[in-house]
Formats: sequence, structure tokens, C-alpha cells
Amino acid sequence: MLNPRHRLRGVTLIELMVGLVILGLLFAMGAPAFGSWIQNSRIRTTAEAIQNGLQLARAEAVRRNNQVRFQLASSLDNTCSLSTTSSNWVVSINGANSGDPTGNCNSAPSDTTAPYIIQTRSSTQGSNNVVVAASQSTVAFNGLGRQASVTNLDGTVTSLANVVIQVPDPAQAACAPAGSVRCMQVQVSLAGQIRMCDPALASTDPQGC
Repeated sequence: MLNPRHRLRGVTLIELMVGLVILGLLFAMGAPAFGSWIQNSRIRTTAEAIQNGLQLARAEAVRRNNQVRFQLASSLDNTCSLSTTSSNWVVSINGANSGDPTGNCNSAPSDTTAPYIIQTRSSTQGSNNVVVAASQSTVAFNGLGRQASVTNLDGTVTSLANVVIQVPDPAQAACAPAGSVRCMQVQVSLAGQIRMCDPALASTDPQGC
């Protein structure tokens, strides 16, 4: 039989307030790190999406034995233009008339109707609040999976070069050597090799640039 003098008691108001203060302090200390983790996740998601788009373009070029282009676009509607600072992308066949989707990024995928779109991806798909800085907006591949030179609707010719697409901290808009928010790069070689790397790591590191 329980002793009536040893009654169970609840938490006092003072104890509750102390607990809430401690919890608030822990949350305040952890909030910046959590924010950095969220931003790093967004940056990696964007870089992986760009890498996937490039790999799709290369694979389709080899499969079709035809030139296929990957392009960064300002938007995915009928006002779209080429952009080196956007993470929207369009993969299209470099057709007889044109494979440049400029002004027609909202066209349905088609192998027979210009701009011969294969697939698109919007910047709002899980990776908003992220900036991009690319050395060029268009990368094309030929049937061997190597980079190819193509002509855009505005008459410009996409040069053959090692392409670097940076996805940095939005607060800096450029890759920094250090910091809580990491920058990611997607690189495309002339041979068509595509890799994602971290420029903050040494070049000898498998994940470094």
C-alpha cells in the first residue's frame, strides 16, 4: 500500500519556465547551422538536377546518333531566352530547322516538331532560392557523346570549351574557398565527360574540382 505522505507532484511553473528558456537557447544556437544545412541541400539539389539534364542530353545524343543540346533558360514559357544565371533547363534535338527552344520553351515534347524538345526542368522543382553562374548557356553533344558546336536562333555559335556551371551561396553569388554554405560545380569536358565537384576541396580529393 502506498504511503499517503509520498504523493506524486507535477512540474512547477518555475521548472517549466527554466526548461523553456533552455530549449530556446538550444534552438537559437542550432538555427544557423540548420539554415546552412537547408541551403546546402538546395544547392546540391540544383547541381544534381543540372548534372542530370546534361547526362540526359549526352545519352540521347548517343542513342539517336544525332546532336542534342542542353540549354539554361530564363523561364519555361514562350518568353524564354538563353541564360547563364538560371537553373531552368531544356534538352532538345538539334533538328533540321532548329533545336533552339528560345521563345518556345513551353512547347510539348516532340521528335518531329520544332523546337524538338525532349525534356524540361523548372528551377522551382525543389531548388528555389538558388543562383547559377555558368560559363555558357548551351552545351551540345554529338552521336559520340562529345561536345558539338551548334548555331543558336540569334546566330551565335556555341563554342567548344570546357564548361563550368557554378551553383554558389546566393549571398555571395560566386564560389568562395570556405564558409558554412558550400558551392558546387558541374563541369563538362570537350570529350563530353560530366562531373559534379566541390571547389572548396583539394583537386586531389575525388569530390574536389
